[in-house]
Amino acid sequence: MNTTANRPQIDVRRAGERLATKIDWLDSKHSFSFGGHFDPANTHHGLLLVNNDDTVQPGSGFETHPHRDMEIVTWVMQGSLVHQDSTGHSGVIYPGLAQRMSAGAGILHSEKNDSWRLGGTDAHSDPVHFVQMWVLPDERGITPGYEQREIDDELLSGGLVPVASGMDRYAGASAIRIRNRHAALLVARLQPGQSVELPDAPFLHLFVPRGKVALEGSGPLESGDAVRFTATGGQKVTAVEPAEILVWEMHATIARRP
Repeated sequence: MNTTANRPQIDVRRAGERLATKIDWLDSKHSFSFGGHFDPANTHHGLLLVNNDDTVQPGSGFETHPHRDMEIVTWVMQGSLVHQDSTGHSGVIYPGLAQRMSAGAGILHSEKNDSWRLGGTDAHSDPVHFVQMWVLPDERGITPGYEQREIDDELLSGGLVPVASGMDRYAGASAIRIRNRHAALLVARLQPGQSVELPDAPFLHLFVPRGKVALEGSGPLESGDAVRFTATGGQKVTAVEPAEILVWEMHATIARRP
């Protein structure tokens, strides 16, 4: 990993510019190269390799598949998602529940729309909308792991809440730990007129999964818009309508390979 900072830059990426995968059960928008979509100029920002904005139809989802050497954080916006993996963990992820899976030396897992509501209630026909984000771990080949925690109450403050972090700065404050000491995911739910100030870091990634906000110095951001910051921070983000923002604070980037 490379901790060298570059010149200050703010790069706004609009929702409509994203790569997309759309099939009968899945509508997925990719902020970076993913799957069969490859752009050598758009592989990552900082330590963030994947920022997928997914909507999965009821009774459908991702069948069991493998991952390795990746920290995978899932944040549900609407509906509920069933997770099952080869370490024996299973559960339902819903809005306000932070979830992390460490793929490490290798893991198999599936993710499906909880159309039968595992709590025993009636079936439903609601899609599930979630954002899945991948960052590299500090070490390869670690023991696979899983962690989740509900943080709905903390989000009522309207401030930026540490949701997933490996940074010492957020030890004791972050909801779940990830295996990268240079990265943290911060989340805010904002009502119209509420503002938060972005942290100052070598690399930031701001994503708006729902609502509309105004970014100081750059103007309005709609649902699906993202901003990549390099060697800058401190800007205010103000909600124009009820909104949610996901902010990756990163103090390193993926090392360039010759």
